[in-house]
Amino acid sequence: MTEITIRRPIRWVSEERTHVGVVREVNEDSILSSPDTQLWAVADGMGGYESGNVASNMIVKTLEGLHSKSNLSELVDSVEDSLIDVNQRILEYADIMLDGRTLGSTVVTLIIKQRVGICLWAGDSRLCRLRNDQFVQLSRDHSQVEELVEQGVITPEEAEHHPDSNIITRAIGANPELYIDINVFSVQLGDIFLLCSDGLYNMISNDEIVNIISGQSIDKAINELIQLALNNGAKDNVSVILVKGEPCKAESTQSKDEKE
Repeated sequence: MTEITIRRPIRWVSEERTHVGVVREVNEDSILSSPDTQLWAVADGMGGYESGNVASNMIVKTLEGLHSKSNLSELVDSVEDSLIDVNQRILEYADIMLDGRTLGSTVVTLIIKQRVGICLWAGDSRLCRLRNDQFVQLSRDHSQVEELVEQGVITPEEAEHHPDSNIITRAIGANPELYIDINVFSVQLGDIFLLCSDGLYNMISNDEIVNIISGQSIDKAINELIQLALNNGAKDNVSVILVKGEPCKAESTQSKDEKE
């Protein structure tokens, strides 16, 4: 008996853009888009005019230096080790160059290998996925407000306009001990992943995001996302990466019975 299994390889394409916004004078965000390595990242620096962009740049430059690995666990380990290493280097930089003043950055990363996705993050930059009209946040904000929501002190609706919404509880460079959260999930054809800094989601609702990225190319969608954030005031820097799974040429694999 002949059995043929049609495998549909997925090609992951991406578009990225970062904008200073309409209030800030310096863009403290940094982004990495590397479809060849299948690694994407958004880092949102903090520390003020002189130093926030230093921290986010250090993170992205470190991740840029990673090489593609066939083994998923090796790539995940490399990303985690790189973030731990840059955490120490940011602390050293702050101690030497800024007299110990706090310097740091949030970071969210996406790794894809075959049918598996991995998110590693610290802080409140986000990774979300749109699949079959369902928009899901795959990271969890490391923030005081998110902790209040989890404790049941406030509702998610109250969290959206809470005065402490900008206070984060974890970041690269904030403490000697760095704890990276990891989420593992499946990926499939047609998935659209959104990586962004808080400068986007604080200016645009989830419904608006879904309406923009549904049914059009990701290059047009990313421009619309940035423009809407700017139209709404864009008090912070705005960084967005869109990653979409598109079909490659199908590969057929014959069963053992047919080969015999």
